[in-house]
Amino acid sequence: MSEDRTFAAPTVVRLPRYTKADQEEILGTGDDPFGVDSAGLTWLPKDEHFGVRHGGRLVAHTGLLRLPIAIGGAETEVVGVGGVAVAPSVQGQGLARLVVTAALEHARTMGPRHALLFCRPPLVPLYRRLGWHPLDTDVLVEQPEGRLVTMPLRTMVTPLRDDARWPSGPVRLFSLPM
Repeated sequence: MSEDRTFAAPTVVRLPRYTKADQEEILGTGDDPFGVDSAGLTWLPKDEHFGVRHGGRLVAHTGLLRLPIAIGGAETEVVGVGGVAVAPSVQGQGLARLVVTAALEHARTMGPRHALLFCRPPLVPLYRRLGWHPLDTDVLVEQPEGRLVTMPLRTMVTPLRDDARWPSGPVRLFSLPM
């Protein structure tokens, strides 16, 4: 008697919350799971969360947050994308694409014309394959006590509408990074 080994394709679910325990379920309990602690930044939690479960375990996540920003002196908002994580045991299976794409579909309903993320340089090729574009300008972000710092990570953007074009000029995030 043969056993049916048909597996359902992974699907993205909206998560009601995303906790430190959820992050540890995906990335383990290491001291610097995203590899960005050396930047010395304080980060905002996200408001909206999307995840992929496999075998009852959370294996991927992306978070979203609306943020105030100035581009070339004009104030607007972006959807910040952050907390993108895929468990090491399932990397290379398209889960980052799946969870980021689902999050961006929701971001299109949030109002802003662009999404923005910060990433380590080795991740730029991944995000380029997902349709993101690196900015060629420094981005100022807020930190505690009102300090403004230049974001040391690579800033990337993607349009959330077909007619959206990223304006030229200096970029300042009026909040902590996400």
